[in-house]
Amino acid sequence: MAQKNIANWGNYPVVESNERSFSFDEQLEQLVEESIHFIPRGNGRCYGDASLGEETISTLKYDKVLSFDTVNGILECQSGLTLDKILEIIVPKGWFLPVTPGTKFITVGGAVGSDVHGKNHHVDGSFSNHIIEMQLILADSSTIVCSPEKNADLFEATCGGMGLTGLITKVKFRLKKIETSYIKQKQIKAESLDDIIRLFEEYKHSTYSVAWIDCLKKGQHFGRSILILGEHAKLEDLPEKLKSDPLKLPAKKSIPFPINLPSWVLNSLTVKLFNFLYYGKNFKKEINNVVSYEPFFYPLDAILNWNRGYGKKGFVQYQFVLPLEAKQGLVEILQRISNKGLGSFLAVLKVFGRQDSIISFPKEGYTLALDFPVRKGLFEFLDELDQVVLQYGGRLYMSKDARMKPEVLRAGYPKLSEFRKIVNKYNPTNKIRSVQSDRLELTT
Repeated sequence: MAQKNIANWGNYPVVESNERSFSFDEQLEQLVEESIHFIPRGNGRCYGDASLGEETISTLKYDKVLSFDTVNGILECQSGLTLDKILEIIVPKGWFLPVTPGTKFITVGGAVGSDVHGKNHHVDGSFSNHIIEMQLILADSSTIVCSPEKNADLFEATCGGMGLTGLITKVKFRLKKIETSYIKQKQIKAESLDDIIRLFEEYKHSTYSVAWIDCLKKGQHFGRSILILGEHAKLEDLPEKLKSDPLKLPAKKSIPFPINLPSWVLNSLTVKLFNFLYYGKNFKKEINNVVSYEPFFYPLDAILNWNRGYGKKGFVQYQFVLPLEAKQGLVEILQRISNKGLGSFLAVLKVFGRQDSIISFPKEGYTLALDFPVRKGLFEFLDELDQVVLQYGGRLYMSKDARMKPEVLRAGYPKLSEFRKIVNKYNPTNKIRSVQSDRLELTT
């Protein structure tokens, strides 16, 4: 048992935890039996406090591929395996992840616990849509298999349930067939929020879509954006020089972020300058090219420890979803951010398709994610934004959250009471609990 200070990707909050790990099933059973309470923890790439607790059980040593059906594209693996390792195995065989978030350094267990979504939710749904079955160890150290058909209540509550139903040990899921490891990319500049929403609708049949949005711009160019669309490139889409090895893995390149930036570096002036340069880098209205999957799906993974850019106090990511018809809610939130001067370097707008689930975050609408450095007055301001989100029928993403109040969670998730009943069924004494679950009154 190793006692140490741990934090997730936002570096806020930092908690002291007894972290233990395992490599074999028997070790895990013993750890669960011996624990007073614990929370499963993968690679710590969620942003808030969902995988933080006084006791954590790390899955990172439990990281083996158990089977890979290269004909039908079905992979079964242990929950501590990270997506980057999976990609190294499946891409050369002509397969890709069915859904991937903006980093490949998360574990499969974390992907399930957060029910991650990607740039293709409007087409392919979230990660849980592609799971065939999974295995968990429960709070009483028993093992159980669940799927959409078997122990369906456990399956539903585990997908997006932030680890509270049990520790995921094994996951079997379907992959996506590809001809090449490249993406056919289209970038379109949008001059305003109305323009970007029109473009999302126009290109709603594109498999992948995401927009960077300038959250500080005012006036007629309020909400100006760059829409990025993508399709898996076919062999015929590649230039001749790439056709000889179409499933080639990208070269491993990374730039270290060596220090925590001083907090004064992050202000409205530097964000405005960044936004000006980022929007201006695309000289043309539309750019079409073919790129490797790395820069398309994981642009920030090339910068090691980029979270240090927000300073020693850390940052929080604020992600919400609003129904499609609630465009005015987006306007109000962006206006408040602009007026406050609390712009985000990374403001990402995506569209979700329909999803009816117990606790998973996505539902049909627009989702906006923004990063804010922790500083005086921030949480009070975010409390104000929470009320706007709720007013327009939206909700916040628990995997990114470090400060929402329990009443905001209750208002945003109409099936929360059903989720709690399932958690109580499989985790009756709240043995599995986190800093987040206690804060949100899910395990208190």
